[in-house]
Amino acid sequence: MTADLPELSIAIIGMSGRFPGASNVKDFWRNLANGVKSIHFFSDDELLAVGVTSEQLQDPRYVKAGTLLEDVDLFDASFFGFTPREAEIMDPQSRLFLECSWETLEEAGYDPNRYEGLIGVFAGKASSGYRTHNILTNPDLVDLVGELQIGINNELDSLPLWVAYKLDLKGPSVSVQTFCSTSLVAVHVACQSLLAYDCDMALAGGVALQFPLEAGYWYMEGGIPSPDGECRAFDANANGSIMSNGLGVVLLKRLEDAVRDGDYIYAVIRGSAASNDGIARAGFTAPSVLGQSAVIAAALGNAKIDPETISYVEAHGTGTPLGDAVELSAMFKVFRQNTDKKGFCAVSSVKPNIGHLDRAAGVVNLIKVALAFQNKQIPPSINFEKPNTEIDWGNSPFYVNTELQEWKSNGLWPRRAGTSAFGLGGANAHVVLEEAPSLDPSSPSRPHQLLLLSAKTQATLEAMTSNLTTFLQSNSTCNLADVAYTLQVGRGEFNYRRMLVCHSAPDAAESLAMSDPQRVLSLHQTYRNRPVAMMFAGVGDHYLHMGRELYESEMVFR
Repeated sequence: MTADLPELSIAIIGMSGRFPGASNVKDFWRNLANGVKSIHFFSDDELLAVGVTSEQLQDPRYVKAGTLLEDVDLFDASFFGFTPREAEIMDPQSRLFLECSWETLEEAGYDPNRYEGLIGVFAGKASSGYRTHNILTNPDLVDLVGELQIGINNELDSLPLWVAYKLDLKGPSVSVQTFCSTSLVAVHVACQSLLAYDCDMALAGGVALQFPLEAGYWYMEGGIPSPDGECRAFDANANGSIMSNGLGVVLLKRLEDAVRDGDYIYAVIRGSAASNDGIARAGFTAPSVLGQSAVIAAALGNAKIDPETISYVEAHGTGTPLGDAVELSAMFKVFRQNTDKKGFCAVSSVKPNIGHLDRAAGVVNLIKVALAFQNKQIPPSINFEKPNTEIDWGNSPFYVNTELQEWKSNGLWPRRAGTSAFGLGGANAHVVLEEAPSLDPSSPSRPHQLLLLSAKTQATLEAMTSNLTTFLQSNSTCNLADVAYTLQVGRGEFNYRRMLVCHSAPDAAESLAMSDPQRVLSLHQTYRNRPVAMMFAGVGDHYLHMGRELYESEMVFR
């Protein structure tokens, strides 16, 4: 099977994020598929409560719109070994990115403390508004902890370094800063590092939080932000976007290694490229057709893919009349070098849904495309009513996809897509993706499996138990051996533990749902005629060892 894999390709094997209106990737996809707009329009009372003045509220340039993230102020400091004071002075962007990095590794089934290869981190974040609005306004705190510690916990360079330090990752840790293209450039650099064998897996992404979070913004004519809090990508009435809050992280691995190791693969990165427009444009912040078309062509060349085989492009799509026209013109220029076919490639933008996520915009595009591959559907691009008249849609290879549609395959080549991110200052990035290869199912295993759960607190252990129960109830036909393997190998070993010996997913879900270990143990007398799971909960190694002994001898109460 590996002989048929595309060369020099990278697999996306894990994803995590925080998005407006969605605290995880699953909810994010649900919102996208349903065309949900996650822009919040604040009441005057909400804005007054965070310090916006009455005079500002009356100013027509002040736009009372923004995006909200859940639990930005929360952080599991003790889990990562931070003191409360250390957590207090750390930029929430770094705190959230650290949590999502751990989640991404867990979601992919890897415990960084037991993984023998090198894991790199490539990431960037927005300037720390938290330091400006929440720390420097508290001189007593500044005097107490000192400017050095405040800088270490808030500087741009520190983001990937904190992840590497706290998760004990020994691959390259590189801060990437290219404005709006930051996180997609980070993905490109991570791919290059993997292909150069500088690391064996790589976390890549970006984060952006605006402070204060619960506030609107000032509109300035000629800027990116829109005057009404709406983004209308590719529309004739497009007048800008809304700067937003969120983050995304992906875990990358060389495709041949991912297939060999049996990883779940969301999508395959066939090729990527990064470049700059140079001086051939109207100004430092202006986009360039030549620069954008060059980076798209370079990514396609690296992927060795004909653009006619691409059926979906997740555009940068800022919803500005000039930006949209330049981007579509650049794509048109590249595609027309190889095909005269019209209207075969869907184009979409996530910014009307959730706004412009600044440094995280590119990786969020990538996550959206990976989820589209997973679900074999192309989500709608909302807020599109009348096409931008600066774009020659009649002769274009592209059409704006306005409804959730099945992503059909023609059977001649795999489903393929592209995504772009263009930063202020002309920093461009483009990634070409392909659906995951078909892999053989897991091999048969022994009739009974040992499920191990491990957490740092009793409350977390109960939450893990609940999450596993929900998963097993929703995936009753899953291969339980795969679940057991991931729980044993791909999770950290902590003091609070629970074990379960079972023979099927429904059997495990039923027993886990009872949660009371003593009650489960008593069931072996009541239900003698069918297999009943055995479960212990406790602190330390005793129960874990007991479970392993039972597993090795294939014992189960009847």
